[in-house]
Formats: sequence, structure tokens, C-alpha cells
Amino acid sequence: MLSAGERQPPTVIDPSRTKVSALSHTTAPSSSSTQVAMSSDNLQHIWIVTGPAGSGKSTVGIYLHQQLGVPFLEGDDYHPASNKAKMGSGIPLTDADRWDWLIALRNAATTLLTPTSPSTPAPRGVVVACSALKEKYRDVMRLAAYGTPNVRIHFVYLKLDRSTLFARVSARQAHYMKPGMVESQLKDLEEPGSAEWDVLTVDVHAEAAVVQKDVMTAVQSVLAGYEAGASL
Repeated sequence: MLSAGERQPPTVIDPSRTKVSALSHTTAPSSSSTQVAMSSDNLQHIWIVTGPAGSGKSTVGIYLHQQLGVPFLEGDDYHPASNKAKMGSGIPLTDADRWDWLIALRNAATTLLTPTSPSTPAPRGVVVACSALKEKYRDVMRLAAYGTPNVRIHFVYLKLDRSTLFARVSARQAHYMKPGMVESQLKDLEEPGSAEWDVLTVDVHAEAAVVQKDVMTAVQSVLAGYEAGASL
């Protein structure tokens, strides 16, 4: 992982194959009150894997990228060097520190969903690893669908207890996020409530293979619901 102050090009993993044949939805509201019928093949999904440091965002995000056959964005790569330096020094980030980071990450996701030419279709989705600790941070990411009726936003919240988070972060080597920063992240954390209907909450205490299966089951359930609606 990057150390404090380092800056490398953002990570974008392009899919080599598609294991899920259709990322789909039913209808979507246009900018007016009119409901516009939307073919499942025309829809694009942004899957934002969220949770504090140590919850496994990158691992789950890469797994979804491989299974869904869509690009992956590592949120850590979009932090400016100043943010990484603060975190590496044990200084918690503020809202002001996070705004530009969230906007840059959101813009990167929407750019990936934009076709580069008529002969090169855009991917059917993108997976983003992003802590998105507060509801207002998630609202920033939700704006990716604003004015774009074919885009759907989904959050996959990885739920884990405090002691396990500390243990996992403590075991990391050469990462700018130190164990003491977990406390500040948990202080900022606003777990998604029932009003945030676009959030899937997955308990991630189990071993990696079980967690991956649980996440994929939840994602496939969402997609199946959209496909069923599109067939009506």
C-alpha cells in the first residue's frame, strides 16, 4: 500500500470477462415526474463497497469486479497526498478533507460509465471501494445518478465489530492507516438505517470465502429484482 505522502496513479481495474450476464433494472424517473421505461440492457450500476478501515472493502470490491466483469476503483488512490499524510500521522480527516476526495472518486466512476466512442460501449457498471462513513458522504456519491436515469447506485456496507477492526488494521504492514485511526473512523461512522433503501448490509465476521459468497448473494438478489421488474 502507499505510505504517507506518496502519490501514484489511481487504480482502475478493467474486467477481463463478464460472469454476470446482465446488470439490470426496471424503470427510472426522468428529470420530470414522468416514468421512463428502461431496458435492463441500458442500465449501469455503481456498487460502492463501504465500511471503516479493516472491514475488507478492497478485498470485497476486487471480488465483485471479478464476478460482475466491471471496472474497479480503489478509493484510497483518490486521496490527495495531504490526506494521506494526515492519516499517516494519526490525524483524523475532517469533512473538509473528504469533500474533494469524494467528488474526485464520484467523477472517476461516472467517467468510466461514459462511452469513449460509438464502437466502444461503456461498461454496465463499476465497483468502488469507499469508506463513505457518514450519510452525507453517501449522499455525495448518490449524486452520480443525478440527471442520468440509466444509472443506479448501490452501497454494500461491510459490518464488523470494533475489536476485529482493530485487529485487522494492526496486522497490516506499510499502510498509512494506523490502528489508532480506526477509533476516529468509528466515531464518524453513521451506520446506514432503514431510510437508506439503496444499502445492502453484510456481516463480514466470517472467513473471506463466506463473506464473498454472502456479498454476491445479496448483489444477485438486487439484480434479480430489477430483471423481474423489467420483464413485467
